[in-house]
Amino acid sequence: MQQGPRVAVIGLDCGTPQLLFGDLAAEVPNIAKLMSEGMHGELASITPPITVPAWACAMTGRTPGELGIYGFRNRKDTTYEGLSIAHSGSVKAPAVWDVLGAQGKSSLLIGVPPGFPPPTEFPGWRVGCFLTPPSAEHFAYPEALEVEIEEELGGKGEYIFDIPNFRQQGMEFVLDQVFKMTERRFQVARRLVRNKPWDFFMMVEMGMDRLHHVFWHYFDPNHPLYEEGNPFEDAFQRYYRRLDDEVGTLLELLPDDAITIVMSDHGARAMMGGICFNDWLIENGYLTLKERATEITPIAKAPIDWGRTVAWGDGGYYGRLFLNVAGREPQGVIPAGDYETVRDELAAKLESMPGPDGQPLGTRVLKPQDVYPEVRGVAPDLLVYFGDLAWRSVGTVGNPSVYTYENDIGPDGANHDRNGVFVMKGAPGQRTGKVDRLNLVDVGPSILSLFGAEPPQGVSSRSFL
Repeated sequence: MQQGPRVAVIGLDCGTPQLLFGDLAAEVPNIAKLMSEGMHGELASITPPITVPAWACAMTGRTPGELGIYGFRNRKDTTYEGLSIAHSGSVKAPAVWDVLGAQGKSSLLIGVPPGFPPPTEFPGWRVGCFLTPPSAEHFAYPEALEVEIEEELGGKGEYIFDIPNFRQQGMEFVLDQVFKMTERRFQVARRLVRNKPWDFFMMVEMGMDRLHHVFWHYFDPNHPLYEEGNPFEDAFQRYYRRLDDEVGTLLELLPDDAITIVMSDHGARAMMGGICFNDWLIENGYLTLKERATEITPIAKAPIDWGRTVAWGDGGYYGRLFLNVAGREPQGVIPAGDYETVRDELAAKLESMPGPDGQPLGTRVLKPQDVYPEVRGVAPDLLVYFGDLAWRSVGTVGNPSVYTYENDIGPDGANHDRNGVFVMKGAPGQRTGKVDRLNLVDVGPSILSLFGAEPPQGVSSRSFL
């Protein structure tokens, strides 16, 4: 018989307060019931609010700076080699399941990023996350779990980790895949929750994130691309209802005494357009190419004249600015003593950048040393929220303008936003109703406190219970 508490976390990637707690609350009665019987509030995400490393930050209690992971792609060293993709081995800090495993407790994880490649040992069962490529030979620990998942889905088709190139696949196809992905993930979760003796269960569903990115401008009347009466106007409502049904059927299978959490890693907001970061740097004299780009070219393939380049940038939901520092980069041009002066100058210019209408864009620029208690790995020199996250960063060069409404990686109607959601029911003596000042990095220590466990040494985040 299982001793002690059991905790179940249902992660909804990109779950957004204004939708789940507001505009679409009527579509999610099961989640709303959890809220009414427990506590709920906005969950302040990390800086920057990005899936990788946000879930890892939540479960280790550490910031991106402490993990040395600043996004899905990171510099592995100070050369010009480009960026490498984060994976399960990138997270060196112990997570909730590691601490519980040391106490002999078992965890069941489904889709928790970064969850590929699968571990070679694990205190329980782990199914890979959205980073798992369709060609992956193995995706779960232990391998026998893969057979069980195939059995469970039977003739319904394959387990779907993610929708490859979801921005370029066409709307009908993506919407169909989002529904199928979610239905199959929850079907597998229901089977494993029933037949595995877990103490800690956690799943992360990616459907909401993909839906928001591809369909936000069909739903939100304030989006510049919104057209009334469009064929996908009710896509959000349909998906939220279906997702809530899946959550409801899973909740019915959880033990009566399980402490239940529904949470997200970040929120979402309408995206107005993109800023061509490197074209801006070229225009302002900070980035020099050996020859002019005659077509749109990824920065990794651009002919950069490093001996005459002060800075370069990268694309994504936020901008990353890297400085070319003498003694640090192979052909650095900024004397080490001028580093802060150049960094401050660029930050000031980026923050005063106007939008296409000539009005200030409202860009926010952050230094990693100001936002993290520790900065590990090769951090960007500046983190840039163009238009305070209303605009994404476009990394290519050779664009016709610094402002674009064409995304460099396909259509995208939403950017990430600072606040996600947190709902919890069933913890002994917990608060109820709306709770303020909840922080993503405090979630891991809070879960450990439910088991009477201390966070690992060196964790500065604290339980909010």
